[in-house]
Amino acid sequence: MSNQTPLVAAPKKRGKLYAIIAATVVVVITVVVVIFAVTNNNSTPEAPSGNAITEGKGSAADPVKIGVVGASDPYWELYKEAAADEGISIELVNFSEYPLPNPALTEGELDLNQFQHIVYLAQYNEDAGEDLTPIGATAIYPLALYSTQYDSVKDIPAGSTVAVPNDPSNLARSLLVLQSAGLVELKDGGSIFSSLADIDEAASKVKVTALEAALTATSLPDVAAAILNNDFVADAGLTFDDAIATDDASDPNALPYVNVFAAKADDADNELYLKLVDIFQNTKAVQDGLIEVSGGTAVTLQTPVADLVAALATVQADVAAQK
Repeated sequence: MSNQTPLVAAPKKRGKLYAIIAATVVVVITVVVVIFAVTNNNSTPEAPSGNAITEGKGSAADPVKIGVVGASDPYWELYKEAAADEGISIELVNFSEYPLPNPALTEGELDLNQFQHIVYLAQYNEDAGEDLTPIGATAIYPLALYSTQYDSVKDIPAGSTVAVPNDPSNLARSLLVLQSAGLVELKDGGSIFSSLADIDEAASKVKVTALEAALTATSLPDVAAAILNNDFVADAGLTFDDAIATDDASDPNALPYVNVFAAKADDADNELYLKLVDIFQNTKAVQDGLIEVSGGTAVTLQTPVADLVAALATVQADVAAQK
């Protein structure tokens, strides 16, 4: 028998030392794993974008506030998500009536608003002595006539009453729609400044009453027909296909009726706000959603801002001349 110690036989003292070392390593690894798991579970989630705004305007603590009419429209949520993907936090502030978002913007309660066309903005600026300005186009929406009693314009009886929105810009546009439909005659052919006083009653088929825009929809049971802004069509239980007359949104002369993002004049070149316009105009899901909500009637636009500003200046000068 050989006196050589077998290779597999380790001294007892060495085996005990290895066991202690191995146990220590296991404990250390276990502690590290536990610490990592606890830390990972309690940590703040990472921002969705590497360029997320973490402080100041556009951050979660100070989102860009945008006033709208109809914040429940699904495309607005898509817009918020698209902005968040670019690291910008926005807050939508909903208004039920058109006269409210512009004063809120003027007073600094909003950073932007998006609900109006250029004619409406010009009228507000001139009446309020303010200088809100367009910083981007969204879409142009045809203005249409609806009825729950008659299937066509020719069925509307002579002498019956038709309701229109009472804000000056939409009132004038509504009268032009009624004139195109053969329901009224306007003195001198009408213009973007036409009012009820410009109706030639002797030559007109119907009488016209002006109501707050949100009420034209609820007035339908009591009138022969009504001009409804797109925001209120669903309120009347109607779809855009139910319109019995409309204007032409694709007419080049319709530029004053392009809807816009509006900002205070001092913010006209604000890069963050212009980025939000770009996101709105170039996010396909948002654009598709806007068109879907309009029943396919909206014409989305990326009109140069310079053209929007020029149109505003022209219309506002015309508004001033009317006073």
